[in-house]
Amino acid sequence: MTCQSGRLLLTLLALTAVISTTYAREADQDSRHDSDEPDSQRILKDESQVTSGSITVRGARLIYQAEAGLEVVYLKDPKDDDPQARHDDKGDQPPVPQHASMSYVAYFKGDHEDARRPITFLFNGGPGSSTVWLHMGAFGPKRVITADDSHSPAAPYHVTDNEFSLLDASDLVFVDAPGTGFGHLRGADKEKAFYGVDQDAHAFANFIVGFLSRHARWNSAKYLFGESYGTTRAALLAYILQSEKSLDFNGVILLSQILSFDNSADGPQFNPGVNQPYVLALPSYAATAWYHHKLPNQSQALEPLLTEVEQFALNDYWRALNAGNTLPPERKTEIAGRLHAYTGLPQDYIERADLRINVGEFEKTLLGSNTTAGRLDSRFSGPTIDPMSKEADYDPQSAAISSAYVSAFNDYVRRTLKFGVKMIYKEGIDVEKSWDFQHQPPGAPIKLPQTVNVEPDLAFAMKMNPNLKVMMNGGYFDLATPFFAASYELQQLPIQPALQKNIEMHFYTSGHMVYAHEPDLKALHDNVAAFIGRTHEPFSGEAH
Repeated sequence: MTCQSGRLLLTLLALTAVISTTYAREADQDSRHDSDEPDSQRILKDESQVTSGSITVRGARLIYQAEAGLEVVYLKDPKDDDPQARHDDKGDQPPVPQHASMSYVAYFKGDHEDARRPITFLFNGGPGSSTVWLHMGAFGPKRVITADDSHSPAAPYHVTDNEFSLLDASDLVFVDAPGTGFGHLRGADKEKAFYGVDQDAHAFANFIVGFLSRHARWNSAKYLFGESYGTTRAALLAYILQSEKSLDFNGVILLSQILSFDNSADGPQFNPGVNQPYVLALPSYAATAWYHHKLPNQSQALEPLLTEVEQFALNDYWRALNAGNTLPPERKTEIAGRLHAYTGLPQDYIERADLRINVGEFEKTLLGSNTTAGRLDSRFSGPTIDPMSKEADYDPQSAAISSAYVSAFNDYVRRTLKFGVKMIYKEGIDVEKSWDFQHQPPGAPIKLPQTVNVEPDLAFAMKMNPNLKVMMNGGYFDLATPFFAASYELQQLPIQPALQKNIEMHFYTSGHMVYAHEPDLKALHDNVAAFIGRTHEPFSGEAH
């Protein structure tokens, strides 16, 4: 009995050892196998989460479906290449193709997606910005409430049903730029592959094509909505999607537009001889001084003042700047006096600046050494960082509202949309040092060594699709992308006079983010909804 028990024990021990060894081998094989799987960290993958929601819009209940997710985009179709072995002869893994996962949140009105509805792709700019701003401030079903022209109190923030959501007029897809939001990049030279004027636009084009395919929306009326650098992107997208994807859009909606960077007043001192930035920013300077009661002869109404300033800017002021060093001293003093009357800046300061004042200098100087005016929305102001600095060191509006937008979205996307719980949301990234600012416009054989200008791209798109409608929206108090510069750019488009009727412009008594001012949010919604409503035919195809 004892001997048999001993043999049984030895047999069990041996069997246990064999089983343990087998498990160890299998675990080791599984570990090696898992590291090669496409869903490992080497290769990004699509993922999404669908939820349902409802909001009250002007007393009526509106239900919707929400999809938060990541869509992977490649520079080219990865299935065009032959499959690669898991390892080469040396045991090394094959190179990772260049690709990016772009995060998005889409909203579809009703209890199911309806392909008969219009669909609008929305994005902010930067470059290097996510789309949290348009999402939580303008057109998403929920929005965060912030102070109108002052710093908002810290959390808890108030998130409410957005009665001005654009969901009543169109399905919505808020898209984050590559590397922002929940997205990531993969592959050799991944920044070079995605960070650039043309590279970024192609990534967005591939995202849109992929989204339309996955959601069977190719036959829906389609719109692009870009804000700030997003307007640069939208102009490019309209051309790329038509010329490379044979995809016409019904409309391009531009908010706080910049198409030609030669018109930016952020650093014109580095581009002497190009004087239009000073000219095109002057009406926004006047609006800012008017708002803060800094004009020596304060007028009651803003718009008549702006009309007067615009005429002076395009005529006497521009001729004086173009005269350069040949401008007579007495004429310089005369122009400086007019600029003092329209900007509130000291006349001797204007003369010492040679009649040329960039945005940073204006923000820093207008309200005195201890208070800085806003850049994105010059109705805002805040304590000056360095009273001895030449230009503003920060933007008071950005400081005033960013925490509210970012905090509200981070809570909303995880708590309500059930997405991104273990992920990090990047509201913005610093891409400027890596950004390729050279652009190849239509007809050019190479990327041109000049300041970015996508006016030719938008013009080409309008000629290729003469039914394409363009809507520009701008704020009077926007110093980042002045409204007068935006209207000037659209007047310079190389298009036939008959196509000019396809362009409409709207102006608002706020800044870069016009939706941060509730009366303008309502007006923006109504204008955009009407634009969408009249720029597509009733659906005549079959819905699936």
